[in-house]
Amino acid sequence: MKAIETTAKEPTGKVSWVLFNPKTYVTILYLLLSLPLGIIYFTVAITGIALSIGLTPIFIGIPLFFGVAKLLHGIVNFEQNMIRQILGLPTSPVSYTNNQQSEAGRNWLMRMVRGFDGGLFIRNLLLIFQRFVTGIVFFVIMVTVISLGLGFIALPAVHIILMNELKLDILENTLFSYFHIDWTYNQQYMLYVGVGLVLFWIALRVVNGLMQIQRRIMYVDEPYQQPSVPVEAPIHASVQSQYYEYQEDQSTQGMMQPSYREL
Repeated sequence: MKAIETTAKEPTGKVSWVLFNPKTYVTILYLLLSLPLGIIYFTVAITGIALSIGLTPIFIGIPLFFGVAKLLHGIVNFEQNMIRQILGLPTSPVSYTNNQQSEAGRNWLMRMVRGFDGGLFIRNLLLIFQRFVTGIVFFVIMVTVISLGLGFIALPAVHIILMNELKLDILENTLFSYFHIDWTYNQQYMLYVGVGLVLFWIALRVVNGLMQIQRRIMYVDEPYQQPSVPVEAPIHASVQSQYYEYQEDQSTQGMMQPSYREL
């Protein structure tokens, strides 16, 4: 019951009140950095795999391949943890102390070979490729929608500067003149700023939506979907086995006690 309550109280990572929430602007920074980071990740992955395949005949490519696989796994974990930190999601660290203690005396190459998972390697490689594609697409979408909203907001200031400095009226041939609507510049300014604020609010909603898509693409919720019963099952099994052994010992001791007759 307590586990259900704690999972219900955990934050979902959804951002509300986008205009005044710092998570929104941290998300904008993350999406701005997603383009160069995605290019770096993709370049490292392709270069490492190509070198490991090319250097396989001289036996350098084999440990290099396992090293690249470990590096790709670290990159995916880094991206997942960064998204969790931005969205305020709880982290669920998994302890590998038993595995580390059992493999402490082995060679580093043997540890890398035994720790290699082909399915996990393919998944990490596909995630890095998706990260490269989504980094470009999300960057273009975010810059377009935010620039559109900020452009309408800054239009009155740009018009005033151009009128005073260059005598250039950029609002001379607009829809207002086409439909013969006699609005003053101040009325047009208010309309443009209002439309810009609405577009900027929509742009922030789009940014948070892109972050939620990135969250699902990178399998950020994967640790929360794993059941916690198998982790606790060995503990309960050992306790139950000790309990049953204790009961058996008590019963055998009772059977071995000598019986006395009353004289």
